[in-house]
Amino acid sequence: RSMYSASLDQYSLKTLRDSAPEPLKKPLQRLNREWNAVHKDQVAPYQAYASKPDKLLQALSLCTSAMGDYFNDHPLALSGDLQTFYFEALQFAKVAELFNEHFIFDISQRQFGKRSASTLCLRNVVPAEFIRPRLTAARSSVLFSATLSPRHYYADLLGLPADTAWVDVESPFQAEQLQVRIVDAISTRFVHRQASLAPIVELIAEQFATQPGNYLAFFSSFDYLQQVAQLMAERHPQIVLWLQSRGMAEAERQGFLDQFTQHSRGIGFAVLGGAFGEGIDLPGTRLIGAFIATLGLPQLNPVNEQMKARMGAIFGAGYDYTYLYPGIQKVVQAAGRVIRSQQDQGVVMLIDDRFGEARVRQLLPRWWAVGRGA
Repeated sequence: RSMYSASLDQYSLKTLRDSAPEPLKKPLQRLNREWNAVHKDQVAPYQAYASKPDKLLQALSLCTSAMGDYFNDHPLALSGDLQTFYFEALQFAKVAELFNEHFIFDISQRQFGKRSASTLCLRNVVPAEFIRPRLTAARSSVLFSATLSPRHYYADLLGLPADTAWVDVESPFQAEQLQVRIVDAISTRFVHRQASLAPIVELIAEQFATQPGNYLAFFSSFDYLQQVAQLMAERHPQIVLWLQSRGMAEAERQGFLDQFTQHSRGIGFAVLGGAFGEGIDLPGTRLIGAFIATLGLPQLNPVNEQMKARMGAIFGAGYDYTYLYPGIQKVVQAAGRVIRSQQDQGVVMLIDDRFGEARVRQLLPRWWAVGRGA
């Protein structure tokens, strides 16, 4: 999707207008006028549109043409903010040529003091039509992942040929290695978040007391993570905690992982879908369990709601394609941190009442032996 999407920031354009070389001032000013005209009647901070902005795209084309001519005559000027905007504008124009019902055009407005600026975005929703010709042209392609499920979801979004062969490879792990428990007496929905804090803390503390060791606890946001961790520290100060924080540098991420040793005992708190939800390897007693206190659903916001509407129009399953399938994929990836070898033993607790629903449970790996209750 990101390969076939593009955005332009008006704040960058307004900054450039003040500092641009004289030959470029008029094309940039015209572009800014057309930009303002596109959303002059927009009252909401976010608005999606059914068609691309043709007049703005014409002004953008004239602007990039003028910038290209200027760079040809002044090669040393091809650097800094001017160059960055030039390449972003070229990408935007290129994506605009591909625009159809598989895209969304939207405008997001924000304030900078007394001034306002907006961001234009051409968002690709379904990349299938661009990937399908490559797959069809190839003699063969192999796509593999532990989370290529459900099949129709990936086939639809990636444009897999109709004669694609699917092989579901049996897991090298045994169900006896992993205790998967659904704790559906707790809701982690936003409206129930405050009420969920104490039950989650007690659930984690009880498991830790029963089987001391290293655990990961995953949450839907940093705020939720910090609220549970704070209550945990107050009620069970004897349990060692370490927390993921926003914008961790590589050394900080490594420091977080280094807390998980063969002989340590504690709980690492992390955000689902973040740096510690996939791609980390903590075998043996470095990690013996995970608590996943979220269904992993993408954030409910205007952009995702537009994606849901478009997915619904194309595939008839907007909620599943936009929220449910991507969310469960994150859950499965996070749970996959626990069992890393055929000798590992561990426990995963899926905390939310929705995990008890049949349509959610059928999306979980087949080799899991799922039980209910703490």
